[in-house]
Amino acid sequence: MSEVSFEPIGIIHTPFKTTAEAPIQPRYSGGKAGTIEIYSRFEEGLADLDGFSHLILIFHLHLSEGYSLKVKPYLDNTLRGVFATRAPRRPNPLGLSVVRLDKIEKNILYVSNVDMVDGTPLLDIKPYVPEFDKDEKIEIGWLKERIKEGPEK
Repeated sequence: MSEVSFEPIGIIHTPFKTTAEAPIQPRYSGGKAGTIEIYSRFEEGLADLDGFSHLILIFHLHLSEGYSLKVKPYLDNTLRGVFATRAPRRPNPLGLSVVRLDKIEKNILYVSNVDMVDGTPLLDIKPYVPEFDKDEKIEIGWLKERIKEGPEK
């Protein structure tokens, strides 16, 4: 198989300077605001995005080093398969977050509920559409007993 590579379309700016400062998920950011600078050659692709309230961001976990196929996730002390977690140390360090789109000014997106580190390379944006993205019968596996605990951050 040939190598797969991606070109960032922009950069994410947040108040979090280290991974230790960043919340574990967007929902737990306390509404923290950030901006996304879309590189000028991709700005035309922002047309018609302003009518959406939420965005799915796909980004490179650029500070993640190496990976483990078994990890101890945030809400558990049991080793779990990395693909059954949202742990950042993955074979392909890709992050995915749903954020609120507050406004767009030219090539700058103002967003809230950010959970990524400042300077994170953005790979793609997709509009969040509940009718496409939400299913009524969702199972959350091993997290079923842990999710109500929530994060301490």
